[in-house]
Amino acid sequence: MSSPLAPRFWPVHLLALAAAALAGWLGVWQWQAWEAHREAAARDLTAVDPIPLAEALGPDDPFPGDMVGQPVVVDGTWVPGGTVYVTGRLDDGRDGVWAVTPLAVDGADGSALLVVRGWAPSVDDAPAPPTGAAELVAGLQPPDGTGEVDTDPTDDLLPQLRIADAIQHVDQDLYGAYGIVADQATPGAWPVGDRAVNPGTQGLSPVAPPRQPDVGSFTSLRNLLYALEWWVFGGFAVFLWWRYLRDQRDLPDLEPEPEQDADRDPDRDPRAEPAPSERLG
Repeated sequence: MSSPLAPRFWPVHLLALAAAALAGWLGVWQWQAWEAHREAAARDLTAVDPIPLAEALGPDDPFPGDMVGQPVVVDGTWVPGGTVYVTGRLDDGRDGVWAVTPLAVDGADGSALLVVRGWAPSVDDAPAPPTGAAELVAGLQPPDGTGEVDTDPTDDLLPQLRIADAIQHVDQDLYGAYGIVADQATPGAWPVGDRAVNPGTQGLSPVAPPRQPDVGSFTSLRNLLYALEWWVFGGFAVFLWWRYLRDQRDLPDLEPEPEQDADRDPDRDPRAEPAPSERLG
């Protein structure tokens, strides 16, 4: 029985060790990629530095799924005639409305961004829409899509903040998103709160972002499956190495055959009488 430490098995040991180590490392790499992607998906963008609106979203761009809650710096001119009020919005359990006014964004060819200025108990309690230039920080949100129908397009009340409903109240094209005026942001020279120019929030309660990034069940699932696949490959390499050594261990050792006498006929029966020439010596 051959010893597994015999020199002739060393290349097999090295090959198995290299294959298992490589598969294990690739599995760990894919696992870390899976975790990193899920952490990025779950990141609370409301706590990051604001960026210019143009870097997050263009006037004709669909809403990017990784920008939910992203603070953006917006500057432009209020469009008070396009103000609408979204009903059925809660603030500490109290029913009320969102006051929403479009802001014609500078450098966007007249396109406007719907800006949620704040919450009020009713339309009558909401202050008059702002006018003039504005510069503020807003958290981006995708349009509502509950499917609730606006039964009266002629008034300024909306059951949900949907672009297709709001665009009937303005003459400008609208961005495929809306922004919520931020009353706080990360430290920096951002136009937030008292530093904001005409934010249009006086007399309104701040609105918390209704949606934050969530991690779906299938987020980066491919990386997780790749990690498991590499670890299975590594386990299979170890199994093949073990099976090969076991098979070699069970092989019988071959004993060398005794050497034949050069003067003796190998076909002759050793019990037979010696030849006459042999007897005469």
